Amino acid sequence: MYAIVEIAGQQFKVSKDLKVYVHRLTNEEGSKVSFDKVLLLDENGNITLGAPAIEGASVEAKVLQHLKGDKVIVFKKKRRKGYKKRNGHRQYLTQIVIEGISAAGAKKAAPKAEKVAVAATEELEAPKKAKAPKVDTSVNEQAKQKSAEEAPKKAAPKAKKEDTQE
Repeated sequence: MYAIVEIAGQQFKVSKDLKVYVHRLTNEEGSKVSFDKVLLLDENGNITLGAPAIEGASVEAKVLQHLKGDKVIVFKKKRRKGYKKRNGHRQYLTQIVIEGISAAGAKKAAPKAEKVAVAATEELEAPKKAKAPKVDTSVNEQAKQKSAEEAPKKAAPKAKKEDTQE
């Protein structure tokens, strides 16, 4: 059994007794945490999808420790310009262990064929918009013809004479 859950803005695939490093949580070490935003749940091949989350499903975890991640060095350089910038960063992390996944209130996902059929019936039942009234274009066309007749025609550009030397 596994679940895809959103923890501190990131999605993780978790199962029971799995240790996960997540962005720093405010909970104290040793305290228990519950994550309610379960996006997908798999119980022995029965997959349940949320829209966007599964109602009633949750993941229980225990905070093991707070720590800092590995040092990351950001180095920027532009060649031949004398430009060099060095910067570093260490991410604050929390290590948690997943104690259990509860699927209370989870509903099984409908087969794909039924979803397509439901979507097709919804499209048929949608109210149709009224068509815009047609505008009498004969007045506009007559005005265009008059302006074309009144405007003097431009002469075609003359071909340039090229001097050929041999």
